[in-house]
Amino acid sequence: MSTSQKPKNRPFRAKTGKPGGNGANPGSAGAGSRPGGGGQGQPQGGRRGRGRPETEGNRADRPARESNGERQPKSNASAIGLSDLGGGRGNWRARRQGGAASLSGTDGGYPLASSELLPPAEGERPKRPQDTTYTEPQRLHKVLAAAGIGSRREIEEWIVAGRISVNGEPADVGQKVGPGDRVRINGKLMPLRFAPRIPRVVLYHKPEGEIVSRDDPEGRPTVFDRLPVLRKGRWIAVGRLDFNTSGLLLFVNDGDLANKLMHPRYELDREYAVRILGELDEAQRNALLAGIELEDGPAKFNTLVDGGGEGSNHWYRVTLSEGRNREVRRMFEAMGLTVSRLMRVRYGPIVLPSRLKRGMWEDMTEDEVCVLAGLPKPVNPGGKGRRTTRQPRSTTPR
Repeated sequence: MSTSQKPKNRPFRAKTGKPGGNGANPGSAGAGSRPGGGGQGQPQGGRRGRGRPETEGNRADRPARESNGERQPKSNASAIGLSDLGGGRGNWRARRQGGAASLSGTDGGYPLASSELLPPAEGERPKRPQDTTYTEPQRLHKVLAAAGIGSRREIEEWIVAGRISVNGEPADVGQKVGPGDRVRINGKLMPLRFAPRIPRVVLYHKPEGEIVSRDDPEGRPTVFDRLPVLRKGRWIAVGRLDFNTSGLLLFVNDGDLANKLMHPRYELDREYAVRILGELDEAQRNALLAGIELEDGPAKFNTLVDGGGEGSNHWYRVTLSEGRNREVRRMFEAMGLTVSRLMRVRYGPIVLPSRLKRGMWEDMTEDEVCVLAGLPKPVNPGGKGRRTTRQPRSTTPR
């Protein structure tokens, strides 16, 4: 008879037990009891009994139910002082070691640090918690679970029970914690590892004929069309360059770093290469270095160096510590001179690389970004996804 022709819904037949170690046979076990249990009229054997004597049942040492009908929870909570499992299933490692690790009771609670979990038994492969260093705020139960404290479900139950606090206040389910938060379980401080997020900085060689704006009523090309697409956040332009000005332009995805690079109180020098029609005399040079009055306030160059050239191809190198609208051009126009070409070659400590051609961009390495932002260097050099080398790239305008 094939498998498809076999009759279905056959009547149930109980398995007969095997002879036990005490000489009992299946026929004499009809009135016996289940190993370790109190039921009557059940044959000894089947999947649970396996024909063993009552003293050798699979779960003969299983603790009895509590008065309310609940068993002890299955977790490692006793190892961190959250409950007293005593001889329950959660304390199996202590039973294997002959009771050497007395973890029952709150006085013998095991320390909470993730590096001090219970030692593995002999011949057992040790379990190591995940050594995770986060760069952004994460959910509380995710961080504690990654530290090996318990499962996410257990930790959520502890949060509901009020056993976990953040900065002295009871924690909430779904709450996020960051580098400055202090998390305690039953009053014991948890060591959480956080690291500052490393921003991304892009160097862009802006050509003439592009505007530093996302929205232009005239529909002119914008520098943002050439930048790489960010998965999260948006690009912030560090300063601006005029439509007819070329040179170094920085873009970051972190507002704090952008403010640090642009705010006047940090006094970061901007260096420009300026080509003018004509030549400065000594009086004009001294006036530009001492300061002249413009319609929006006084302005001056920090340095002014003659770069050589003749006639309509005379170059100068100037630096100033602010970036007002068309400030360099207006200062030379106040001296009666016309700027025919203007190019930014340095912003603070960042110099426009000679390999970076017009319309191309490149990422700063993470080590350079950390120095620029004043952050500690990454502890895993060469790790996956790190920006360790520079490579000029060009993006087709979108």
